[in-house]
Amino acid sequence: MAAGAGGSVRDWVQAARLRTLPLAAATAMVGAALAARALHKAGELLDDRFWGTFVGVLLTVWVLQVLSNFANDYGDAEHGADGAQRTDRAVASGRIAPAAMKRAIVLTAVKALMLGVATVVWAAWGTMSLVVALGFVAAGLVSIGAAYRYTAGRSPYGYRGFGDVAVLAFFGWIGVVGTAVLASGGRFEAAWFLPATFVGAMGMAVLNLNNMRDLEGDTQAGKRTVAVRLGPERARRYHAAVVVGGWAALALYLWGADAGGWRGGMWIALLSLVWVKHVVFVVRTPDGAALDGELKKVALGTAVVALFLLLAQTR
Repeated sequence: MAAGAGGSVRDWVQAARLRTLPLAAATAMVGAALAARALHKAGELLDDRFWGTFVGVLLTVWVLQVLSNFANDYGDAEHGADGAQRTDRAVASGRIAPAAMKRAIVLTAVKALMLGVATVVWAAWGTMSLVVALGFVAAGLVSIGAAYRYTAGRSPYGYRGFGDVAVLAFFGWIGVVGTAVLASGGRFEAAWFLPATFVGAMGMAVLNLNNMRDLEGDTQAGKRTVAVRLGPERARRYHAAVVVGGWAALALYLWGADAGGWRGGMWIALLSLVWVKHVVFVVRTPDGAALDGELKKVALGTAVVALFLLLAQTR
């Protein structure tokens, strides 16, 4: 380990894993798109409250994603899932000391909480009850805890195979629907859980790709991810089911639950064809290391779909 091991700027940027931020942004963009649709149906304009809420949620989910990445780097080194051979991991490779990473985790958690509270105050002031506002703050605290406890601390739930469920819940259902409720001034539609499922499923797909890539090391370290529990072949089939299920949920919303309310549906349908190629590649590729490049494709592809949805309601 390097002296001091405070880490260079490059080390911290790598530990933050900025390539995961587009996927996190999809949570805010889809939620804002749903809110904009609800406001349009009510005959209301998209004002400063809407845009301020969107920006606040976007910054908050980005910080939460970085918090999760820092905690993952720290936790996997702490529990032995990552060794010195993982030169892409800051703590395991010795470029950042565990104590320094732990301080960064605390500071990042504080930033996420401050951003989250500020966003709730901005969105809820004069439009929602104090109880509802406090509920959003409580959900934010739970999200911060979940980001840390995925692989860090005692008995992390990611080591017991619950990471996929957490991604679906926090970056999908809670993140998307919560954003929509906040940005729309307290409105709610049960159908919003369909596009929220799409975002959560794409997050699960990215996590599963990561776990299939690291399957051998995770097995040796006792990290019982879904990929480890299923084994290589069934994990690839599971991946296909997650991607197809996510897209089916989005299609059911756009062309079923809220048919006719969205422009650009043809382009989204064309974008879905990219995922067909992705699913075929994953199912036919037994080498986990060869799947690493698919992580970026799914993250960026999901962000593009989310951006299309947002533009369809805000242009």
